[in-house]
Amino acid sequence: MKTFSSSKTSWLSKAGLLYVFLLCTTCVSAGKIISISDFGLKPDSRINAVPFVQKAINACKENPGATLVFPKGRYDFWAQHAIERDYYETNTYDVNPKILAVLLDRMDSLTIDGNGSEFIMHGRMQPFTLDHCRNITLKNFSVDWEIPLTAQGIVTQSTSGYLEIEIDSHQYPYIIENKRLTFVGEGWKSSLWAIMQFDPDTHLVLPNTGDNLGWRSYDATEVKPGLIRLSDPKKEADKFFPAPGTVLVLRHSTRDHAGIFIYHSMDTKLENVKLFHTCGLGILSQYSKNISFNDVHIIPNTSKKRVLSGHDDGFHFMGCSGLLKIENCSWAGLMDDPINIHGTCSRIMEVLSPTRIKCKFMQDMSEGMEWGRPDETIGFIEHKTMRTVATGKMNKFEALNKAEFIIELSAPLPAGVEAGYVIENLTCTPDAEIRNCHFGSCRARGLLVSTPGKVIIENCIFESSGSAILIAGDANAWYESGAVKDVLIRNNDFRYPCNSSNYQFCEAVISIVPEIPTLEQKFPYHRNIRITGNTFHLFDYPILFARSVDGLAFSGNTLIRDTTYQPCHYRKEGITLEACKAVVISNNKIIGNVLGKTVKFEKMKSSDIKINGNPFFKKSK
Repeated sequence: MKTFSSSKTSWLSKAGLLYVFLLCTTCVSAGKIISISDFGLKPDSRINAVPFVQKAINACKENPGATLVFPKGRYDFWAQHAIERDYYETNTYDVNPKILAVLLDRMDSLTIDGNGSEFIMHGRMQPFTLDHCRNITLKNFSVDWEIPLTAQGIVTQSTSGYLEIEIDSHQYPYIIENKRLTFVGEGWKSSLWAIMQFDPDTHLVLPNTGDNLGWRSYDATEVKPGLIRLSDPKKEADKFFPAPGTVLVLRHSTRDHAGIFIYHSMDTKLENVKLFHTCGLGILSQYSKNISFNDVHIIPNTSKKRVLSGHDDGFHFMGCSGLLKIENCSWAGLMDDPINIHGTCSRIMEVLSPTRIKCKFMQDMSEGMEWGRPDETIGFIEHKTMRTVATGKMNKFEALNKAEFIIELSAPLPAGVEAGYVIENLTCTPDAEIRNCHFGSCRARGLLVSTPGKVIIENCIFESSGSAILIAGDANAWYESGAVKDVLIRNNDFRYPCNSSNYQFCEAVISIVPEIPTLEQKFPYHRNIRITGNTFHLFDYPILFARSVDGLAFSGNTLIRDTTYQPCHYRKEGITLEACKAVVISNNKIIGNVLGKTVKFEKMKSSDIKINGNPFFKKSK
């Protein structure tokens, strides 16, 4: 009988152990598949999914790496049985507790796969909340509301004294209460307070309408079921009377719940997700790190003949860090900006000691948030010039009430910093990569970015009603912080709807508009912005507005005259520069009778601007 040597036996034993280890590792990494059907919930049953999903999530907690699967179909969520919890969500009104349809609390390594299912919400609620989670993936589902928190109608008659609007009362139930058009739903009612106008064929915001709100005061009467007359007995000057056939988005309600709330979480992925409606912000990421959205869309539900989608912003990032990666996404029909990336400034109200300062949230939709955490870096800003004069480290955050808090520093307050200065959290500042996205027609602007991290915006299509890209930053009004230091805008297509309505900060197709009360060229706020290789389809004059930038390049772009709309902006310059340094305008291709030929500059010298290979552009003070 042939025998193995001891060395061979040892090797085979080790090989066997390695095989078992690899096999086990593969099993663990694959994770357990858990079906919602195992808990008694069947698709298309129209029963409340909330308690079944809670049981399934508890099972997933016991199986890290699991995938919770929903067989394809419709699932309905009501507030009954939902967990209620207080959250202070940025840019959201303080309505607590939040009603949470699906709560993932301190979970690690979970995938929720909807397999193309529809998740239908009933009433005011937050569909998904991720609280202190890691490695969560949400994919393959859509979210909508049975009765949305925004309404829609079509103008049937328009005169100098009234409008008549046809409304689908099944999809948008309403009553007339004290002469107000009041929409009603499951556990809520709210009155019309603003109107947006959309083209019935293109579904674009009609040019030069924008925030022409009007109709805040009116008398409403029902002509017949589904037909409402809004009259103007006070003959107010700000009323507008859209033409018959115009689609109106009838704004009511308030922003009180996000669609998906990602809070203090890390390594979050969303894939193949559609949000057709939300009660407030679409996807709000707050104090979270490393977020990836691929094939995520906040768009109208065309099967319901809607032009409207989300109640407010699309993707909103506040105080995030790591990398924000947004690819192959789209937005249309929103009532605010598709993307907003920023931090939050707060004002120093009192210096309590060399290492303790009392601060205050100056914007009411920031109140209640945890502004910072130990060991995070603070920037101290002189708010009139917006200079960051010094930095420091935080030891402790102590909330006094929703608006005020005390910060304990690790070292004495830098010399000269006093009450009235503003603080910015410099640790919570992400990099961002935004690629292959479609910014469709929405109220307001397209992409707002205020972060000192590295930002790349490329291969996107912009059809925004206001400015396509806004780079702002302020410590005086919205208190949304984030001076940029490295922004590359390349190979994008800016189409003719861009900047066709004049909202706040919309000075050009690309607007770089920090709010600086005392503007001085020697203290530039933004740095290193390159706009290159893009195509602009321009019906109007303003192309680029830039304030307080050190290092601005506008080069290698193609500018094409478009005549779809008539010029309407009050600015008649192509490029306007205020208190900038090191500006280069070079080698831009001009096609057609592009209107904006003038480069206007203020609070800077002509020598601060280099124009190369572009006789089209002419400087003018």
